[in-house]
Amino acid sequence: MKKIALAVLSLGLLVSGCSAGADKDEKVVEKSGKAKEQAIVPNYSISDEYYKTTIPFEGGNARGLVVQGVSNRLDIDEFETGLMRIAKESFSTKEHFFKGGDVLDAQTIQMLVKRKRTVAEQKELEDKLKKDAVKFPNIGLNPALGEGSGSLEEKNKKNPIYISNILEHDYYVKKDEKDEKGELQGIVVGLAMNSVHYYEEEHGYPREAKIEQEKMLAEGKKMAQEILKVMHEKKSEAKNVPITFAIYRQAPKSSLVPGNFVSYANVEKGSETVEDWKQINEKYYLFPSEQAKTDNKREDLARVSNFKAKLSDYFQGDYTAVIGTGMYRDDELREIKLDIPVQFNGKAEIIGFTQYVAGLVMEYFPNYMKVQVTIKSVERPEAIIIREAKQDEPYVKILD
Repeated sequence: MKKIALAVLSLGLLVSGCSAGADKDEKVVEKSGKAKEQAIVPNYSISDEYYKTTIPFEGGNARGLVVQGVSNRLDIDEFETGLMRIAKESFSTKEHFFKGGDVLDAQTIQMLVKRKRTVAEQKELEDKLKKDAVKFPNIGLNPALGEGSGSLEEKNKKNPIYISNILEHDYYVKKDEKDEKGELQGIVVGLAMNSVHYYEEEHGYPREAKIEQEKMLAEGKKMAQEILKVMHEKKSEAKNVPITFAIYRQAPKSSLVPGNFVSYANVEKGSETVEDWKQINEKYYLFPSEQAKTDNKREDLARVSNFKAKLSDYFQGDYTAVIGTGMYRDDELREIKLDIPVQFNGKAEIIGFTQYVAGLVMEYFPNYMKVQVTIKSVERPEAIIIREAKQDEPYVKILD
């Protein structure tokens, strides 16, 4: 077995390491109102996998809204990180830095993800607000619930809430060392679409209706066109850069794995049409699960099962659980995260078990995939093992 890097670092060492890296920064000056605010783009990057951000962080005009509109915590994380993966197809992490969206503000996004108002609802709003009604344009992307006969349940099934959130990411470059602002190079917009519509019927009982992917995708493509129109109207700058739209299908609320992006389209600068959509073939699976069996992921199921069986050897046959989440791209397992909950009786046992697990990672998982293992006691995580794709040895961190 190759030598395994074992890092047992104190929190103080980690903090001092971060402080040293913070000295290597580039300054970018941002103008805000009448005063000049200084922003910093760090020279140091932890990985080419991630974009640099400004200091202080610029979260955009709708910061925090994604947490309100996406109900599953797993979806919140994947929606954001997956959108950055798509951005990397157009905007290099070495040359570009990230800012939160500046075109779509929180109020506009909230209006877009509402239902379209009916004629009667629009008249009621105008009668109530008078001249102020113009501040609340009827731009809801979700269909109106409908008027006339039919139960509330029937109306919801016919007119579900398709889109629950919109997320904008902006990407900038510095033209030269004297550039005080950075120049916007492109925008990426994610549409968080529902796979299930949750609602209440007349008596307040919760109900749900599944939304087929084909229908969701068709609605999402139409909505992207409307969002592009709104963006061009709100800020002329948005017309002068390419914009990528990406459709994300959320998992059901009870899901133990996140949803996934299903399609994206690039809009060239100056264009007013969203077309030429491309399929994204990504999906998450839980190991073990019936879905993984049904979708013929038996080879990877066996890999995880054999890995789990070898873990029991360390504790002389005691049961050891393993819960895995695998991310497939183009039908190939590209990344797997494994959680191993174990009852430990001392630090020496944790260290020994962690080294044993690191060796099994090298043995059972080919190096074309990324592997992350979290070893947990009842109280907390005890160790983390990360083996990047095409990496010869894993990084191992035993927590103090």
